[in-house]
Amino acid sequence: MVEVSVVLPTHNRPELMRLGVESVLAQKTSVTGEVVIVFDACPIEVPDVEVPDGWVVRGISNTRSRGLAGARNSGILAAEGRLVAFLDDDDTWLPGKLEAQLRRFEEKPDAIIVGTAMVVDDGENRIVRRVPSDDLTHEDFLRNRNPGLHSSSLMFRREVLLGDLGLIDEELPRSYGEDYDILLRGSALGLVTVVNEPLVRVLWNGQSYYFGQWAAYAEALQYLLRKHPDFATIPAALGRIEAQVAFSLASAGQGKEARTWGWRALRHNPKQVKAALAIAISRKLVTPQTVTRIVQKFGRGI
Repeated sequence: MVEVSVVLPTHNRPELMRLGVESVLAQKTSVTGEVVIVFDACPIEVPDVEVPDGWVVRGISNTRSRGLAGARNSGILAAEGRLVAFLDDDDTWLPGKLEAQLRRFEEKPDAIIVGTAMVVDDGENRIVRRVPSDDLTHEDFLRNRNPGLHSSSLMFRREVLLGDLGLIDEELPRSYGEDYDILLRGSALGLVTVVNEPLVRVLWNGQSYYFGQWAAYAEALQYLLRKHPDFATIPAALGRIEAQVAFSLASAGQGKEARTWGWRALRHNPKQVKAALAIAISRKLVTPQTVTRIVQKFGRGI
């Protein structure tokens, strides 16, 4: 019986994807498992890697909607493991990641999601990003995305993904924020817990398919606001998302709309720096590239 299925969506990045597969197979564990590589709009080309006993590497095509959400769902539905873990094709697992999460599931059998902290690698620097608390509530995720918790660190019980939690939302524009959406949904159901050690390396050097897609960011964030009305119960949380919408619109050149969202965000949360930056960008006082470059130096994103 397969214990763990690792779902790894990929699109035309064979070398990076291979590194991700090898990082899973290098985990020191006695459990059986599989790596399900989901090839999204590209040929199935499973890398020639050394596979330890008890593990399998197989490739399938994305048979659902094109993009990350559909590819993840194709992998989830094809998975045979009791537990399902995610890994993006430009990230890698670090030693001890799998064992640590398996222990956490044993310690907290009621957990809906188990994640880990991460290391951000921009090609020059490696910055550790932890999460403020080991156990996170729904309100925690409304107030803060908790970005130290990355999609490549998440692990679920497959029965929960196929049941109360549900699959990845394929209606999200360009699949942006699909990991945040499932964390919001998961935390509304029960416990999200974190092994608060950096056990995933996340590559931030412009390789992401989302990098610079400002209009898509804005559209997806507005979708999340409509889908999760709980944001409106906490003005600071609402202002945070509104500020991100404003920044994305300003960066996409939609100045008037950006200012509308920016002032709305500041009314809900006067401390929202992103909202002020959005207004400044819309007035051409600063460029989004400059702001993004500065925050990424600290291992953070907009």
